[in-house]
Amino acid sequence: MHSISRIPKAGTEAASAGAAPKVGFVSLGCPKALVDSEQILTQLRAEGYETAKSYDGADLVIVNTCGFIDAAVQESLDAIGEALAENGKVIVTGCLGAKKDADGKDLIQKVHPKVLAVTGPHAVGEVMAEVHTHLPKPHEPFIDLLPPQGIKLTPKHYAYLKISEGCNHRCSFCIIPSMRGDLVSRPIAELMLEAENLFKAGVKELLVISQDTSAYGVDVKFRSGFWNGRPVKTHMTQLTEALGQLAKQYGAWVRLHYVYPYPHVNEIIPMMSGGHILPYLDVPLQHAHPDVLKRMKRPASGEKNLERIQAWRAMNPDLVIRSTFIAGFPGETEAEFEYLLDFLKEAQIDRLGCFAYSPVEGATANELENPVPEEVREERRGRVMLLQEEISRKRLQSKVGKTVKVLIDELTPSGAIGRSAADAPEIDGVVYVKKPYEPHKKLAVGQFYDVEITKADAHDLWGEA
Repeated sequence: MHSISRIPKAGTEAASAGAAPKVGFVSLGCPKALVDSEQILTQLRAEGYETAKSYDGADLVIVNTCGFIDAAVQESLDAIGEALAENGKVIVTGCLGAKKDADGKDLIQKVHPKVLAVTGPHAVGEVMAEVHTHLPKPHEPFIDLLPPQGIKLTPKHYAYLKISEGCNHRCSFCIIPSMRGDLVSRPIAELMLEAENLFKAGVKELLVISQDTSAYGVDVKFRSGFWNGRPVKTHMTQLTEALGQLAKQYGAWVRLHYVYPYPHVNEIIPMMSGGHILPYLDVPLQHAHPDVLKRMKRPASGEKNLERIQAWRAMNPDLVIRSTFIAGFPGETEAEFEYLLDFLKEAQIDRLGCFAYSPVEGATANELENPVPEEVREERRGRVMLLQEEISRKRLQSKVGKTVKVLIDELTPSGAIGRSAADAPEIDGVVYVKKPYEPHKKLAVGQFYDVEITKADAHDLWGEA
C-alpha cells in the first residue's frame, strides 16, 4: 500500500505563495487499483501538481479505495475518515465508490458526508475533473516534465502492466463486474509502448495483470494492432510472445497473473523456456468440486483442471503454479471439502492462498441455501493451509543445492532479500541472500544474481551469491 504519512498537526507545511498545488494520495487494494492510482498520479504530474508527503502538506487528498470484501470496505472507510480528520478536503475514488447500501444510496457519502466527491474505479477523467473543481490546475500540460513511463508506486525495478479493465464473468461470490464493468481490452500497441517505456526506465520485472488475462481481446474479437511495423493480434498468446521478445532485449522478466485455465494457455507454456516469460502461472481456481464450482458460476470445470496442470508440467517441469481457493462456500459439504483436499494433494500447487468464505454485500452467493457456519469456514481454511504448508515445504526443500536466478528487492545488513522466478512480489515467498565473501562482489537492488540455495522452510529460501 502506498499512502501519505500520518502527521498529527495540520498547517505546519503550508505551501509558499505561487508554489504548485500539492495533492496527497492514499492507495488501497489490489495491483489493479494500484495501476489506477499510478494513472491518476501520472496525470496530476503531467498537469503540474505536486505530490504531498503528509496530510498537512496537502491542499487536498485523494483516497483510492477497495470494496471487495468486508475487511477491505472497513479499511477504506477508516482511511477516508483519517484523511478527513487530518486534512478535511478529500476526493474518493476506486471500487468502494461504486458501492451502494441496501437503500441504493452511495455508501461512502452516507458514512462520510463531508467528502468533496466520490467516483468509481478506473475513472481518471472524473477524478481529474473533481481535482480541477476544488484545486485548479496551475498550468498547461505541454510545459510540464513527465517521465515517459509515468508515475509508478512500485520500486524502480518492477512494475505492473494492466492489459484490460472489467470482467465478463459473473461469479456468484464476486461484485467486481458491478463496480468495474465488462471486459475492455487495451490496444496492443499501447501496451507494448508502455512496456517498452518501463523497460527503458530500468524495470526488470513486468507483472501482467487484469481481471481475466486469458480473455484479453475477446471484447474486440482479437482484432490486429501494429507494433514495430508488424501486425499483432489483440490476444493473450500474441501479447505474451511480443512481451517476451521485448523483455529479452532488456534482460528482463515477464510474469503472468490472473490466468484462467482456458485451452489456449497451453500455447503459453512453451514460451516459458527462454528465461523471459517466467515459468509461473497465477491461476485463480477457487475450488475443485464440480458442484461447488457450479454454485460459484466459475467459467472452468474442476474435473479438467488437474489434467491441465499435469499437462502444463509435462511441457515445462519448472512451472510454478500459484492459486487461490475459498473454503466454506455456501452449501459446501464435508465431502465436497474433502474432495478439494484430495485435489490439492494431487495437484501439488506451489503457491496457495485460501480464504474462508466472506459474504459480500451485493453478491448472488448470499442467496444460496445452506450457508456454512463461520467457525466451520475458518476451520476448513486452517486445514487447507496446514496441508499447503506441508506441500510447500517439500517442494521448496527440493531446491536446496540448486542454483536459482534471483532479482534483488532490498539490501540488509547480512546481505539482501530477493525473489526467484517462483516468487511474485508481496504475495509469495522470498530468497534471503547471504552477503558475498569477496569484498569486490556487491549486491545491488534491481539486479539479477545466481544464488546457490542452502536452506528452505515452508515459505522461503536461503542462499549464497
